Parts: sequence; C-alpha cells; structure tokens
Amino acid sequence: MCEQSGDNQPLPRLINLFETQRIKEQEVKFSIKNASPEKQRSACVVVGVFEPRKLTEAAEAMDKISKGYISGILKNGDMEGKAGSTLTLHNVPNAICTRVLLVGLGKEREFHDKSYRDAVRTAFKALQETGAADATLYLAEIPLKTRNIAWKISQTAIIGLESIYRSDQLKSKHSETKRPLSKITLGVTSAVGSAANEGALQQGLSIAHGMSLAKDLGNLPPNICTPTYLAQQAMSLAKTYKLKATILEEKDMEKLGMGSLLSVSRGSRQPAKLIALEYRGLAKMERPIVLVGKGVTFDTGGISLKPASEMDEMKYDMCGAASVLGTLLAIAQMRLPINVVGIIPATENMPGGNATKPGDIVTSMSGQTIEILNTDAEGRLILCDALTYAERYQPEVVIDIATLTGACVIALGHVASGLLSNDDKLAHELMQASEQSVDRAWHLPLWDDYQEQLKSNFADIANIGGRAGGTITAACFLSRFTKKYRWAHLDIAGTAWKSGKDKGATGRPVPLLTQFLIERASHEVKKAELPS
Repeated sequence: MCEQSGDNQPLPRLINLFETQRIKEQEVKFSIKNASPEKQRSACVVVGVFEPRKLTEAAEAMDKISKGYISGILKNGDMEGKAGSTLTLHNVPNAICTRVLLVGLGKEREFHDKSYRDAVRTAFKALQETGAADATLYLAEIPLKTRNIAWKISQTAIIGLESIYRSDQLKSKHSETKRPLSKITLGVTSAVGSAANEGALQQGLSIAHGMSLAKDLGNLPPNICTPTYLAQQAMSLAKTYKLKATILEEKDMEKLGMGSLLSVSRGSRQPAKLIALEYRGLAKMERPIVLVGKGVTFDTGGISLKPASEMDEMKYDMCGAASVLGTLLAIAQMRLPINVVGIIPATENMPGGNATKPGDIVTSMSGQTIEILNTDAEGRLILCDALTYAERYQPEVVIDIATLTGACVIALGHVASGLLSNDDKLAHELMQASEQSVDRAWHLPLWDDYQEQLKSNFADIANIGGRAGGTITAACFLSRFTKKYRWAHLDIAGTAWKSGKDKGATGRPVPLLTQFLIERASHEVKKAELPS
C-alpha cells in the first residue's frame, strides 16, 4: 500500500492530464464587466433577439447608437429571431466594436432554462466561426422566471468552455480553428450582486474544468488509461491540490478480503488498484462525504463476452471514476469548506485462463458470499468492496457513481441518470442539485420486493437478478453493502458518454455532484456561524 500526502509522487509517463489541463485553462480567460454594450471596444458584442424581431435591452442599446441600423436590418427580413439562428453584422454605424452578433432566442413567452442554455451554445458556436479573438456577451441579463443572474453566469462559463473542448492530444495534428477565442467577457449593466456574480463565474469555471478532466480521462484509449494510469493521475491531483492519496495494490486488497473486486481483475495482466483521495476543506474533523466511482478501464464482459460491435466504447466504463476525480478537482479549485473522500476501485475486466467463470462463488470484504452468474455484471462486484471500504471513513453520506446497467439506458435514455437511495432526504438533495445544475437525474424505487430476484441457491446473493428491473436489482445488490450509512447510487450508463458523430465522454455527472457539495458546504458555513 502506498499512502502519501501527494508530494514526490511519480507522474504518468504518457500523458499528464493535469499539465494539459493547465494549458487549456490558460487558453481562454473569462471575466465580468459592468458596462453598457455600446461602450465595448470588443472584437464582437453578442446580443439577443426574440421572435418576431424583438430586441433585448442590450440589442436596443446597440440599435440606438447605430440610429436604427439593427432594427432596419431585421425589418428587411434578414433575421426573425428564431431559436438557433444567428446573424453577424460588420461595421455597425457608430459602434466601437468590430462585430455585432445577433442570437435568436425564440418566442419571449416560451423562453426558459433550456432556451437560455441553447442560446449560449449557439452564440459560442457562431463566435468560433467568426474568427473573433475576444467577445463580450450580453445574454446573462435576459430575464428568466426561475433563475437568477448568478445561475446564468455559471451556466455561460460551463457552456463556453464546453464549446472549445477538444480531445485531440493523441492526434498527430491538433484541431485548428480560424482564430481561437482567448477572452470572453460577460457584460452586465448593473453592479448589484457583483460579488455573487464573480463567485458564480468561478464556480462555473471550476465545474467546467472538472468536466474537462472527466472527459479527457474517459476519452483516452484503454491501452493508455489503465488502472495504474488512473492511480498516477490521482496522485498528480493529490500533488497539485495537496490532497492525501492512498493507493492499495492487489496484495493489500487480498489482506482486506476484497475477494469480489479481485475476482474481476483475475483475467487481466493489468493489476487492479484501489484509489482513495481525501480532500479536507474543514479544519475540524467533520465526517466526510464519500464519493465512490466505478473504474473499469476496459470491460470486455470477461468470460461472459460482449458482442464485438461497439465494444470500443467500453473504455468509458470508468466514467464514474473520472467523475469523482473531476469533482475533486472542481471543489479543490473552489476551496469548498467541506470534507470529501473519493474512492475508486480500478480494474480491467478481461477473459483469460485465470478469469472468473460464471458459477464461481467469491467472498466480499463484508463477508457476504456472491454467486457470479454473469461476469459482465462486474461493476457491482468491484463497487461492493469499495462501499465496505468506505466504512472506515465514518462517512456522513456515501454516493457511488457507475456506468452500471444497460437497463438504465432503456429506462431513461441519454437524458437522465438513474438515482436510487436508502435515504429519501439524501435522494431529495441530489434531485435538487440535479435541477440546479441541469444535470438531470430521476429517482427510482429501491423496494425490498426487488431483492427476491437476487436469491442464490448456493451463496448469500447472486450478482444478477434477471432482465426485469435490471437497474433496480443492481442497486439492490449494492444496498446489501451500505447498511451502516446513508447511501445513494447514480447509474450514469446513459449519460456518461455519447455515441455516433459526437462520440465522446460528456463529463457528467460532475455538475450534479459539485452542486450537491456546494449546497452541503453552504450548510456547513451556516452551521459554523450559529452561536454555540
């Protein structure tokens, strides 16, 4: 076992993601400026237009200084203001900016959270096509019934960095744009709430950086992103942000009795690792929140071999682990006053002469025996030992995150992650965080009725419960190992990555987890301010 504070740790030999992360963070600078749009000496000022041809306040200010030039163009039919449309104007009379980018917002009465996010995404896409090196956006002050300006600023930062994300570090020639954006200014016309706005911007940027790290890890090929590589990246994170890192080797896991986790790694030549990172944002020893992320760096299914079609996407079976590292990066950058532990069981699931076979029975760290009926239901086998290991931290709550079941994709598609919990209050907190972060989750039942499907004639529990209710029975399996604390499970099989032409990791659920921790940290601050 290797247990250190993060100092003097070896860096990865192939790609140090924290070095590339720092480079990415320096490529574009975000700021907030309290000034009117017509006074901006910018390469591009971005303003909105509602359908049909209704200017926002910022757009009206630009129209006024140009003596009706913008409204005249709209009357000529060049733009209606439909959602997703844009129009770039050059040499606007009396404007000191180089360009004015008009972004269609759709109908004002139908403008809501998703409309705002879509408009911001449209704006950044259009900006990259203009070749502008800097831009000032006047979208955050467009009214939304249920969201304040701080939320809009945070979302703009997240979407802005998402729009420039590239996973091309392994290409011989990197992606090129006309002239990459290097400076983004979020324009506001009121100084009210400036401190909250700045805080929201920093939160948004930190979340975006965490998502970027999670994407980078997910997108790496499995010949690079092995369990050892994940451990090296965790130690790099510990070194950069002064976290405590503990890496358990297979011999350490054997001593702890982690027979379930080790049963998955038996067919692989890559040794399994159990990674633990401790972030201490509170001086006093408050019980930590523990995040457990599934880290199967490649999943062939083992002896229960998967079909060859799209098996390459099984490199994403470690996105739960990636989201834990991304969340720890985000909260470390924000310096949240909260204690958090990240635990990552990392392994490959490969066929081989020594691989676990269907019908084998193994003993977990908890002492419960498991009949392995399908070696492709391996995520729960590594998570159950990690969940038992989490007990030593005397956690306040434990949340595991895993690309666990295809059944969750069938149930919820690629929109919402599955949420199951043994504590309704915890589930409610996570649902609120999902709504605030727009990182959707849906609360599924965890009734004892489903436990019947996991009965085994030969062991304490079977590792599968049949096709019916597969997401729920998988969570029921995990619940057998979480009796000693409040626990929630996030099944991200449908949300952690995209297939097709936009193939790649999404960085979810870093926004949801980070928002949950932000809310928890604010409660800690309020509690500390109360008289003793």
